This record gives sequence, structure tokens and C-alpha cells, in this order.
Amino acid sequence: MKILFIGDIVAKPGRAAIKEVLPDLIKKEKIDLVIANIENLAHGKGATDITVKEIRNAGVDIFTSGNHIWFREEFAQLMNSDPTIIRPANYPADAAGFGFTYAKVGREKVLITNLIGRQWIDEPTDEPYRTIDALLLDQVEREKPSAIIIDFHAEATSEKNALAWFLDGRVTAVLGTHTHVPTCDERIFPGGTAFVTDVGMTGALNSVLGVESEIIIRKQKDPGPTKFEWVETGPKVFRSVLIETKKDGGAKSIVRIDKLLK
Repeated sequence: MKILFIGDIVAKPGRAAIKEVLPDLIKKEKIDLVIANIENLAHGKGATDITVKEIRNAGVDIFTSGNHIWFREEFAQLMNSDPTIIRPANYPADAAGFGFTYAKVGREKVLITNLIGRQWIDEPTDEPYRTIDALLLDQVEREKPSAIIIDFHAEATSEKNALAWFLDGRVTAVLGTHTHVPTCDERIFPGGTAFVTDVGMTGALNSVLGVESEIIIRKQKDPGPTKFEWVETGPKVFRSVLIETKKDGGAKSIVRIDKLLK
């Protein structure tokens, strides 16, 4: 089975990159399942029904997220009704949306879940280790998924690496998101779990993590309030990793697929 995971899709350029790259990539690589992080899908923060439909039509099957998914209050209604959209499982149980979901690939089931880190992220969340332990204990024995993919939305590289070691041999892949900066450390751990510290951002190249660079420079050098404006024109980047699974639920390979677009 081939599973493509696309890093944080940011605003209009990110959505444009998806539509430009993904349909042909699915055919070329014979991809079975596409997962993407959408917490910044609609003008840089949050998502909308329309923007989700836009990239679903391009080939994205499952949508993960992070702390920015709460930015648009109206989106909670869709999160409550659409199990293909998930939020980190270690938010409170009564928070809107689903903490995990399943995708069918032929006769096989893939468990996809989302966690958020706690180092340098101020969110009302539970500790991710015990959250994922409880989820796997409940779901693996009952549903027996063929593969398990985790989007770990975290700031600290050490936290992402540590969770991957904790889960090595128990899940197919732990894939980092949130920083928007791609890392080149994709590998398969000794127990068979694929890992990358951060998949990176799909969006505007000439920006600071998707935001107009002049705004971030001003925010860092001068006092006073700053309103973010997201770059919506110019060259774009597409960041992703492609995982091929084994029959035992481990990862056979993980490779980056990154593209620079005009």
C-alpha cells in the first residue's frame, strides 16, 4: 500500500499547489491513500467547507489538523459531522470533531490519528503518550488495522523524535507537522516505524512560513500590534512524504516528494 502525506497546506498558494501536483502524482506513483494537514487551509488559519471540498476534489482523502483548526467557529459543525476530518486526539473528549478515523483501501483498513505536542504549545490538551496508548489499546485489538498513520503536530523536534521512538514497532508512521519547515531526516526506525520530524509546508515559497516577510520582520524588530497577511501569489512549494507499507503493518520505505512550482 502507498500512502502520501502532505504537509500543512497554507492558504491559496497551498491549495493551488495541491490542484497542480496531486492528480498526476496519484497516477504516476499509484498512490492508494492521500492524507493532508489542513489547519491553515483557508487564508492561513483554519479551514472552511469550500476549501476542504476544493482539495478533496483534487484527491485528498483524509484531513488532519492542529491548534489552528479552531480558528473558525463555524467549522466545528463540519468537524462534528465529517469523520474524514480529524483534530488532535489529546484535546478534551468533548471538543468538537473526531480524534481518529479509518480509511478503506480495498479490503484493508488504515487507522489515521492526530496528536498535538505540549512543549511550547499552550493548548488545553492531555499528555500525548497516554492518549495514544489508550487509543491503540482500544482500536488495534478491536479493528486490526493494516496500517496506522500518526500526524504529530508539535513544535519541539525532541518531542517528535521521542514519541516516534515510543511508538516504534507499534505504528506504521509518525509524521511531524506544525513548524512548516521540512526536515531531511526521513528514516525507518529499527522496529519498522517510518518517521520524519517535519513534512514541511505546502504553500507560498517567498514568505515566512506562509506570511508576508515584511510583517514578520516588523513583528520581531519593533513593538506594537501586528496583523498577519498571508502571501497569495508567486512561486509555490509542495511538500510531502510517500510511505509504502508492509503486510506486517510496518513501513517498507519513506521518501520525500517535494516540488517547486511557479
